[in-house]
Formats: sequence, structure tokens, C-alpha cells
Amino acid sequence: MDPRIAWFQPEQRGPANNLWMHIWETTQTLGNLYFNNCNTTSAKLTSGGSSSGAGDGASSSAAESSTKHQGMSGSRPEVPQELDFIPLEANNNNSCARVSRAVGGGVQVGKPGVGTELPSKRKRDNKASTYGFNRSLLLTDGVVDSYACTPWKSENYADGIVGLHEEIKDFYDYISPRPEEEQMRREVVDRIQRVIKDLWPNAEVQVFGSFSTGLYLPTSDIDLVVFGNWETLPLWTLEEALRQRKVADENSIKVLDKATVPIIKLTDSYTEVKVDISFNVQNGVKAANLIKDFKRQYPVLPYLVLVLKQFLLQRELNEVFTGGIGSYSLFLMAVSFLQMHFREDVCSSNPNLGVLLIEFFELYGRNFNYLKTGIRIKDGGSYVAKDEVQKGMLDGYRPSMLYIEDPLQPGNDVGRSSYGAMQVKEAFDYAYVILNHAVSPLAKFYPNKSESILGRIIRVTQEVVEYRDWISEQWGQRSSNEPLLNCNGEMRSRDVLLLSINKCTPFEV
Repeated sequence: MDPRIAWFQPEQRGPANNLWMHIWETTQTLGNLYFNNCNTTSAKLTSGGSSSGAGDGASSSAAESSTKHQGMSGSRPEVPQELDFIPLEANNNNSCARVSRAVGGGVQVGKPGVGTELPSKRKRDNKASTYGFNRSLLLTDGVVDSYACTPWKSENYADGIVGLHEEIKDFYDYISPRPEEEQMRREVVDRIQRVIKDLWPNAEVQVFGSFSTGLYLPTSDIDLVVFGNWETLPLWTLEEALRQRKVADENSIKVLDKATVPIIKLTDSYTEVKVDISFNVQNGVKAANLIKDFKRQYPVLPYLVLVLKQFLLQRELNEVFTGGIGSYSLFLMAVSFLQMHFREDVCSSNPNLGVLLIEFFELYGRNFNYLKTGIRIKDGGSYVAKDEVQKGMLDGYRPSMLYIEDPLQPGNDVGRSSYGAMQVKEAFDYAYVILNHAVSPLAKFYPNKSESILGRIIRVTQEVVEYRDWISEQWGQRSSNEPLLNCNGEMRSRDVLLLSINKCTPFEV
């Protein structure tokens, strides 16, 4: 497993592990060092050719052509001085300053501070990210306790699979949306709705996705759809209005008008909640209703889905454009897993969640044949041969690696954009190995034994904990006292609203 995505278990840490990580980091650095040296050599050749051929017409033309390839500015970029060696000492202060993570997850060599923007940006974009956690352990000589971030742990659990079951239930209770978090998100929706209503009084705004189904994490985004009559989608009109009203962070508003489903992406300026806005898209609302139906059919689904969403979120594998899979695809994979499961208790209210989680990781991390098999949800669920699917497709097209037939639109492949599905498969395989070892009878004899089994694959960062505390301080009192609008526009108290929210299908603002 890629050590940038996984992290080492307590029994694995020691001198040999630290040495291996130093070697691995060095190999990543050497790759970038070779690339930088190639760029340096190319820049020197270009510079030499321009100076030596100043009086020669042919050389001047070549230099001019080279300049055009470099860009319109015509100025030669300054090349930073490269190091001739890679420091291996963990306690070397210069190594912390000079070695920084590159785009691909490796490291690059340069001046202190160069390349440090990306990790901080990644952290701002995803408060739950544990990307590169092993490297932080390496630079601190393992002083950081990777199992301190298990705030859901409220007791000493039983050993083995029973303890994992108990811990999943506690994790679900901890990570599930709190009333004040729901209140905060409703205020975000209300601010955006006011802007939309000012522009188009007859437009209708609906919430779909994880916020409407209740399966959202503390840092999950909000999905909105606007219904109205326009000749062309008013993406840029709404984008300009949101900027002028300062509803969103100025640098966060993006219009993705070339996407399959054109949307506006933004981050609320006060709460840092991310919002996706689409227009006249019916499938999102229908999908939310489908998810609610499956939640009633399989009571274990919310437990599995929230654990799996957190597992992918902290590894940057929860979005298709970062090489992961979307939440709708993940949900349908979990539904298919339960549909095709041989256990009779998957529909009961109290099956062993630890067994189901490990078996989910085993199925999609080891046993599922992604090359030849697709997933079908409708009619009770089944697997479908991709050869059969391809016969019904146009010439030149074939099913994606993660083929999931859309139960709402059979011709649509939900997983077609998940180009990084094999990365997710690798992560699931890693989780299966870790949990399978952790619940074995031999686990009690491991050195440096961790008290948290689920904490071996999932953790909640301090940044998320502090963000939730801030929400509780700002909205905790209001969420219990202030009246709210329900889906019918009527004033209701918090307790009454919580009882009636599931009747809003979907929640209408």
C-alpha cells in the first residue's frame, strides 16, 4: 500500500521501519531531482544557443523559435540551485526545510519554503485528510501518536470482531450529523436561496445528495438544484450575483460549464461549507429518494456508508476528479454488497457490523473482477458480464472499469468517470488486511497494541474536531431554541422539525 495513503500500525513502527521510510522518501526525491536536472540542462542549452548565435541569422531564428516555445514573455526562467545529495537524517533541520511534498505525493528539492504551499492548500481543502501522515511521523521520530485521533472511543471494547462491531456503532454515533450542524447548513442554503429568489422569483430550490439523506460527514458539501425556465442555463448570472452578495469566498466560486452536468462550485464565506449548484437536473432528487428507500430496507447501510465515506475522504479518494469514486457510486456498491450477500441477517436491525465491513473490503478489494463484471442494482441486484453490456453499446464504446448500472437510468454508467477505481480497490485491499489481522486471536500479543481496531484505518483529525467544536459554539444554543422553517414553509421548533424532516422528500427550501 502506498505509504502516502496508508499509515503504519503501532506494531510496525521501529528502527527498521524508519530506515525503510527514509529510503522510500529518497527514491521519491531522486525521481523529482532527475526531472529538475533535465529541465536545468534544457534551460542552459537554450541560453547558450541564444548568446552564441547573436550575429548569425539562422541561429537567431532558432533562438526566436525556442523563445516562442517558452512563452510570450521571452524571458528565461530562473532555475533554482539543486542539491547534489539527499539528506537522510531525520533530525536534520535542513531536511525538513528543503524536502517538501510534490504534486504526485513525492518530494521536491529546493529552497526552504518552496513547495510548502501545496500541503497547506490540501489541508484547507480537506480538513479530514491524513495524506502523508507517515511522513509526519518520520520527521518527528514517531512522537505523534497516530491513534490519539479516535474521539468516538468511549470505552474499552471487547477483543476481536465483537469489539470492532461495538466501535463502528460508537463511530457512527459520533460522526453522525448533530442538530447544530444541520442548522448551520440550513442557514447556508437559505443565504443562497435568497440570492436565487431575488434573480428569479419563480425558481424552485431543492436539496439533494447526502444532506437530504442524512448521510453526510462534518465536512461534506451541500448539493442544490434550481428548477426554472431558461433558454440557456444561467450559470454565469448566478455566479456574478453570488460574488456581488459576498455569499461565497471570492476565490472559491467556479463555473464548470463544460462538465457532463454543468454546476457552480463555491465555499460559503462564513462556514466554509462547500456547495454545488446545478440547474434542472431531476436525477439528483430521484437518487436521494432511492437512497432513502434502501436505508429503510437495509438498516445497516448508514453505518457502513459513513465508515466507508470517512475512509475514502481522509485518503483523498472521495472525488472522481482526484482519482476516487463519488458518494453515489459508493452507496450503490454497498447496496449491491448487501443484495448479493449470503448472510440472512443483512436486513435485520442488528447484524455484526464488523463482519460486514471486513467482508465489504474483501469483496471490492480482492474478490471482485473489475475487468469482466459490472454491478446491477435493480430487480433485487445481480452481477452483469461486461461483454453483454458492450453488445448494447455504440461501436467504439465499452463499459468503464467500475461499471455500475444506474437503477434510475439503465443506460447510464454511474462509475464511468471513476478513472482511479483501481486506487480505491488497492485501499480496500489494504483495509481488509489490516482489519483481518486486528481481529485475529493473535492480535492480543502484538507489541505496542492499539486499543482502537477501527482506528487502524480511520481517524478524525484535530482540525475536524475543532471545526465541529466551533459549530457547536456558534449554533448549539440557536439550534435548540430558534424556530425553523420546515419543508412546507411552516414555523416549527427544533424537536418537531427533527421528527418531520424525513417526510420532506426532497427537502424543499
